[in-house]
Amino acid sequence: MLNIRKMKFFYFLTQKKFYVHLGIAIISSFLLLLLVFQLLKSYTYYGEAITVPDFTGYSITKLDSINDLNNFTFIVTDSVFEPERESGTVIAQNPLAQSKVKRNRKIYITVVAKTAEMVRMPNLVDLSLRQALVRIEMAGLNVNYLHYIPDFAQDAVLAQMYNGDTIYADSLIQINSKIDLVLGKGYYPRRLLVPFLIGLTKAEAEKKIFEASFNLGEETYLEEEDPATMRVYSQAPIWNTDQLLNHGDFINLWYRSTVKFDFENYIEYLTIDTLAVDSVLMNPLIDTIY
Repeated sequence: MLNIRKMKFFYFLTQKKFYVHLGIAIISSFLLLLLVFQLLKSYTYYGEAITVPDFTGYSITKLDSINDLNNFTFIVTDSVFEPERESGTVIAQNPLAQSKVKRNRKIYITVVAKTAEMVRMPNLVDLSLRQALVRIEMAGLNVNYLHYIPDFAQDAVLAQMYNGDTIYADSLIQINSKIDLVLGKGYYPRRLLVPFLIGLTKAEAEKKIFEASFNLGEETYLEEEDPATMRVYSQAPIWNTDQLLNHGDFINLWYRSTVKFDFENYIEYLTIDTLAVDSVLMNPLIDTIY
């Protein structure tokens, strides 16, 4: 019985009908796969790429004036208060302009908020200067000016001021507002060393100046470049072991761009040749080695 079944099976394999069915099955499978791939390409826009326009400067209510808007979906991920700009204006986007993306790509945008974010003023009174600087940064605020007065509580915060008036703890204040601190300098204050600021960003230099119990003076930009590339090129007074200042004195800064200036070699040059420090830093317009 088994042998008869085997014979019938092998006999079927030799028939034309078998090969016809096999061919139809292979062709049908191929056509089905081809259809699936075409549908996937159509759904995912395989091989297609469009250029992302620059949406910055547009109001979110007027984005429909941009061509090919239907190619994108906009999602607002953040808002920043900038009083000099109209609320609802796009100020940042991801992906960036000129990026190549597929159709229906989500564009994440940052817009100008209608009102400023408010934060609570921390209580800084009786804290040391360093503690107060940390609290101010954590609260989303900035330091404007350090005012020192004779008091036995040296480098301790005696009062916190905003726009010339006392601001009390837990008061609501706009984020990024600048706070003045009144601090004690003792009755016989020592004079302080000037910090080395060359090569630092504006934010880094400002933080170091306040930590050293000084104030930021005049700032001069020697080149017109992206502010993100600017670093401190010169400072006055200069730093050295003989240069001592009083609490609250001002330090002036000059900036140059890392795009046009080699700060790494410049700093190495300054640290090796101490005689050059006085000549270069006292006149920031002199370009001695570059």
